[in-house]
Amino acid sequence: MSTNKRRDFLKTSAAGLGSTMLLSAFPASAKVIGANDRIRVAAIGTGGRMRSLLNNFKKQSDVEIVALCDVYQPNLERAASTLELSSAKQLKDYRAVLDDKTIDAVVIATPDHWHVKITSDAVAAGKDVYVEKPITHTLEEGAGIIKTVEASKRMVQVGMQQRSWEHFIDGKKIIDEGTLGQLTTVRMWWYQNYPASGHSSKLAFDKLDQKAWLGKAPAQELTPQKFYWWRWYWDFGGGALTDLMCHWIDVVHWYTGATTPLTATTIGNRYVLDWECPDTINCVLEYPKNFTASYHGSMSSSIDDGGLELRGTKATMKLDRERLAVFTETGQGFTRAGEAKPKILIESKGDGTATHIRNFLDSVKSRKTPTADIRVAVEAARAAHIGNLALKQERKVRWNAQQAKLES
Repeated sequence: MSTNKRRDFLKTSAAGLGSTMLLSAFPASAKVIGANDRIRVAAIGTGGRMRSLLNNFKKQSDVEIVALCDVYQPNLERAASTLELSSAKQLKDYRAVLDDKTIDAVVIATPDHWHVKITSDAVAAGKDVYVEKPITHTLEEGAGIIKTVEASKRMVQVGMQQRSWEHFIDGKKIIDEGTLGQLTTVRMWWYQNYPASGHSSKLAFDKLDQKAWLGKAPAQELTPQKFYWWRWYWDFGGGALTDLMCHWIDVVHWYTGATTPLTATTIGNRYVLDWECPDTINCVLEYPKNFTASYHGSMSSSIDDGGLELRGTKATMKLDRERLAVFTETGQGFTRAGEAKPKILIESKGDGTATHIRNFLDSVKSRKTPTADIRVAVEAARAAHIGNLALKQERKVRWNAQQAKLES
């Protein structure tokens, strides 16, 4: 999103938060960070994903990790120990992080249902934010968080790291050059084996603030499975579409310039695992630029992992986090699987999360919009939410772009 498209708001309310926050262009606690200054960072939600993120933040010479925050004490202790962050403050209430005016930026890796609330509170407190995807937990939260973030003038980077990954950036250039011709269909997939990986059956309930963990979610009993596999329960996550498809559909939006599907049709079921969301799902999204994007996924088989292919009239691009390959149409009829040789082959040169974090830190200093800003993040999450609504309503749903809502 370009700067000249931003609008200034003196007052805004985040959808679904139940409170109105007064925001100014530069909150009182915000400060200008020079090119040579160190950025003081705090982590909110210190589970496995956060520990991976912090490992990357630690490698940046201009970062100091000064605080860790989690409502589950064992996560705090593990993060401090494994990442050798014994000097960092250990806090249980994220509001204590936001009250600390010496902290410049926060990293958020909580369950999805907390993303909008903590991000909104953080930018209101003058903090820049790196937050895991999906940015929203519901369709309704999108407009409010865009308004809140843009009014605050804070830098918000959402963890859709493909936008900072070198060979994905190369893919965008190839698309723009017209190498694929007219794009007609995109296939996306992600396969993981949850039964093989398992989860801990132990949860130290006496060291968990269950009420704080639940937040706005309905009151309920927390089990180890809900705690560790929260992505697969509707109150806390959105299953495969928000957790996994969200990454790939963002690439599709980026490559094509499309922002929202016209229609969605989704089928899925729980065949193996006893959580709430489907462990096997198929979703087809129709876009106004005359192409369809389909997602296929299973959580009980890991062969092929995750990837996507974009098929055009001149060539097909296949890419994942390891490589990008372009296969051209030869005009000699069909080519059997495994026989075609790619015209273009680009291998990944590292983890895009590292460059994504660096892009965020650079934006904190330059005040230039990061690669995965709030608008593109809401658009990717919106496509996933529309797909989930088609699943829940057991029908083909249609998005009304003019009214920004689903047609009944």
